[in-house]
Amino acid sequence: MPTGAPVDRLNELLTTLSGYLWTPVMLILLLGTGIYLTVGLRFVPVRRLFYGFRMLAAGRKHKEQKGEGEITPFQALMTALSATIGTGNIAGVATAIYLGGPGAVFWMWVTALVGMASKYAEAVLAVRYREKDARGVYVGGPMYYIRNGLGRRWAWLGGAFAVFGAIAAFGIGNTVQSNSVARAVETSMGLPHWVSGLIMMTLLYAVIIGGIRRIAAVAEKLVPIMGVIYVTGALVILIVNYERVPAGIMHIISDAFTGTAAVGGFAGAGVMLAIQYGVARGMFSNEAGLGSAPIAHAAARTTDPVRQGLVGMLGTFIDTIIVCTMTALVLVTTGAWQNGKTGAALTAEAFSLGLPGVGDFVVTFGLIVFAFTTMIGWAYYAERCVEFLLGVRAIVWFRHLWVVAVLIGAVASLDLIWNIADVTLAFMAIPNLLALVLLSPVVFRLTREYFAKHAVD
Repeated sequence: MPTGAPVDRLNELLTTLSGYLWTPVMLILLLGTGIYLTVGLRFVPVRRLFYGFRMLAAGRKHKEQKGEGEITPFQALMTALSATIGTGNIAGVATAIYLGGPGAVFWMWVTALVGMASKYAEAVLAVRYREKDARGVYVGGPMYYIRNGLGRRWAWLGGAFAVFGAIAAFGIGNTVQSNSVARAVETSMGLPHWVSGLIMMTLLYAVIIGGIRRIAAVAEKLVPIMGVIYVTGALVILIVNYERVPAGIMHIISDAFTGTAAVGGFAGAGVMLAIQYGVARGMFSNEAGLGSAPIAHAAARTTDPVRQGLVGMLGTFIDTIIVCTMTALVLVTTGAWQNGKTGAALTAEAFSLGLPGVGDFVVTFGLIVFAFTTMIGWAYYAERCVEFLLGVRAIVWFRHLWVVAVLIGAVASLDLIWNIADVTLAFMAIPNLLALVLLSPVVFRLTREYFAKHAVD
């Protein structure tokens, strides 16, 4: 029997399992939880959006921060965004439009608006039920609010989240990202994959060895800079093509309810495909409901869980409503979405059409930086999961294993890892969604109490 046969069988098994897990049922669970929380919160995440940005602006100033925690609220949000703004914003949007038509973008917007409630609740619970570890450092996340909020008899469910979270991190947050960078660098600069892997290993180790404070310090600089560069590039293209922007927006909205007929190399899509891929790519992009972001928000220096919840929900808005929308409008207004390509190649071509000579570089550079920040963000998530399971002594060993996996990812074939990541991400989401629903009365009560004490314009 060929040596590759067991791996092939495992791949087939995981592909089948992933197909069962990521059915419309899972997407309904993610979306349904967001809708339930949105209604239960009386639309606070949407109504208090600008108030959240005010909290974020205040959170940039270290001297104004009160309360206990390791990093500022702004740094916590940037750390969370470092893990969410990535290839999903560049390649994921293009794939959603390729498979579901421009209408998929509308359903990404809907997903983001209800996903803000999920992110809000996650951040509130993360701060409410966080604790200090053996080093005196604040830690938290779904595994902690499951155990501390639902009671010790639910601790096994928190442990399950930690196991699946750690495994998923090595896929979606590490090897997949390093492989994407290695491919992009080889294409643009001709560097072998192993050279890129060694460079990434060195840079990544220099960041994660400093723990959450160094990770947050790097994230609060890299994420805004790269985000501004990418969004500015998109805005330039939209300004040049300003006459097509209104039509492009109307195309997205109308296509959400009518579907798209086949054009050229484009396969064509119906309304259900637009909904399915819009919701799926939206959830994958902003990670609302998956339970990853609250791990970062638990470390925030704040006096009230609701304050951090208001900051945390902005991650979904920034990731999907702003960054993903910029990508989508460039794809639609340049007409590149009809050329039959998909993924990052489609986005790169759209930017090249809109910004000849520099557009492709903006996308390539964006992929590299976004992938690197994703690796440092997910390194922290995985570290907290490992600590929850094995204690603080495992942290040093984890960090060494994390950087070694970067090199492996840069040079390896990742079909198996992609499948493992897909499955474990679903198993991460299930315990977290259950906890959000069961602990929703706590979120509702804390929110009412906060706004009863604070007059908000």
